[in-house]
Amino acid sequence: MDASAWDDRYAATELVWSAGPNQFVEKELADQPPGRALDLACGEGRNARWLAERGWEVTAMDFSSVAVEKGRSLVANVDWQVADARTAPLPQGLDLVLIAYLQIPPEERTPVMRRAFEALRPGGRFLIVGHDSTNIAEGTGGPQDPDVLYTAQDVLIDLPAVELQVVRAGRVARLVASPDDESSARAWDALVHVIRS
Repeated sequence: MDASAWDDRYAATELVWSAGPNQFVEKELADQPPGRALDLACGEGRNARWLAERGWEVTAMDFSSVAVEKGRSLVANVDWQVADARTAPLPQGLDLVLIAYLQIPPEERTPVMRRAFEALRPGGRFLIVGHDSTNIAEGTGGPQDPDVLYTAQDVLIDLPAVELQVVRAGRVARLVASPDDESSARAWDALVHVIRS
């Protein structure tokens, strides 16, 4: 989907995603001291807002101007930017780069992951959460185009050849509520949490 299609999707409803942070973002980062963070492809900014509430200095970027405006209307103390994750200049010397559910083909994903990782200072954290390649056959929801799905191993291969510490890398289960909120199904995500050496 291009930016205008995402603009239409974000304009069609109050919030496309939940108001609270992604469960894996919250679990992986809850105990981290605040610093400078980038939420790349932030959507409506649910993770950026959560980080800002915890004292982080956050830059949030997305190519949907509608999503960015929705985020800006909910919280002011984030540097909201309309920018394409694939091409935008990124702030440097960051303590955290977060990319949640950026689902693009590998030829676009690899340069984004490398540029984002290189924006970290030594000791900075890189957290990626996305729909896992196995989700089409074994999970529920998410994109049905296998070209935009990936595994944790794919992300690790995407990263530049520098020393890093792997905190966590693998497939994780996420429960997805049904529209009637009376049942749930399992979705599979890829999660990568590394520290730049």
